[in-house]
This record gives sequence, structure tokens and C-alpha cells, in this order.
Amino acid sequence: MGYGLIAVKGNEISLLEWGVLKPGKVKDSYKKLQLIFNTVSGLITKYKPDAFAIEAPFFGKNVQSMLKLGRAQGVAIAAAMRHGLEVTEYSPKKVKQSITGNGNAAKEQVWKMLQTLLSFKESPEHYDATDALAVAICHYFQTNSVLGKVSKGLKGWDDFVKKNPQRITKK
Repeated sequence: MGYGLIAVKGNEISLLEWGVLKPGKVKDSYKKLQLIFNTVSGLITKYKPDAFAIEAPFFGKNVQSMLKLGRAQGVAIAAAMRHGLEVTEYSPKKVKQSITGNGNAAKEQVWKMLQTLLSFKESPEHYDATDALAVAICHYFQTNSVLGKVSKGLKGWDDFVKKNPQRITKK
């Protein structure tokens, strides 16, 4: 499971921490879930974020893998909710679209764009961490842009104009 935390000051985005939790050495599946819960809780306690975003599960052919993924995501979400954070979920396609402009971008393309956005050169050990970082930045973009606000509770541009008359200028 990857995780990524960013800080935002004004319009500047900076990387706080990113990594991958590997509970593979733990045999008991419930202990793995506890490790996920404790790790997410620890990150929240350490950084005190004001939002929690997660990638929506993608449809897979292996039912057992989907079940395990759903449990892991559920535990991470429960940890966030336990700390009073609002949870937002984004599809993988939405995350890629937000970061690269292409919903079908390869993981390498997403990574290169993250390097540009966050101005660092490190290469990922695992793409799970870059995926998580991309979700964090996607959430920032979606909640801090006019277009992101259009999709939240609005039914298109006509609805946006009605609800935001102060943003309209007449020439």
C-alpha cells in the first residue's frame, strides 16, 4: 500500500513524505489490517492533514485480490475517519487525467509529471507510492480549481454561473 503526503502553501505544493507499507512479512491477515490502520493513524497524527484522498478500487478478475484490496482500503478509510478527516475517492483514470491530462497515461508518465510538479529527482522504488502521491495532488487540484468545484455539487456551467454571479464579468 502506497502513501503520499503533500503540503500546500499558497499555490506551492511540496512533498512531505511518501512510501510503501509492506505488510507481506506478517502472516495473519488481520494483523496486516491492523498494521495498515496503525500506519495510517500514525501518519495522520504526525502530519495532521486536513484531507484524506484514496484511489478507488479498480475492477480485477481475481475476486480474492479484490476482497483483500477492499479490506485494506476500508481500514485506511476507517483510520482517516477515526481522526475526523473527510474522505474523498478518485478513480485511477481521474487521477491520471488530473496529473498528466491523459486518463490512460502510463505509470511512468505520471511519475515524470510528479517529478516536475514537486521538483525532485528521486526514482520510485514502487509505483504504489507514486500512485498515492498522484492521488494527493489530484485531490488538491480538484478542490482548488474552478473546474474541480464545478464537478462538486454543480450540474454544469449554467449551474456554476447561477451559483457564482460574482465571478461573471460582462464586457
